[in-house]
Amino acid sequence: MIRLAILLVLLASPAAAQSRDWTAEKCSRYGEMWPQALARFGRVGLSEEFLARHEAFIASGCRTRDVCPRSPQEIAMADVMTIAAMNAGTASSFVPFICRD
Repeated sequence: MIRLAILLVLLASPAAAQSRDWTAEKCSRYGEMWPQALARFGRVGLSEEFLARHEAFIASGCRTRDVCPRSPQEIAMADVMTIAAMNAGTASSFVPFICRD
């Protein structure tokens, strides 16, 4: 029984570490795409709140998901970033865009 418990711990540890590493890699990829998108599409129509919350998402290691795109330009940027994230190998659920109200 003790051997089984040790085996389960040893098998679970690399998977947990790999998951953390993949999350960090996805965030790194996403963080690289953000300035590129801003350079290409600009900041016109993007509110300070949208920009600040998006920067907070990246700064958090891509853990906080509370960026609500409201203007047509914010919605377009959210679409661009969602597609870019998917092209970089992340799921569309990885992006921070959600409106709770």
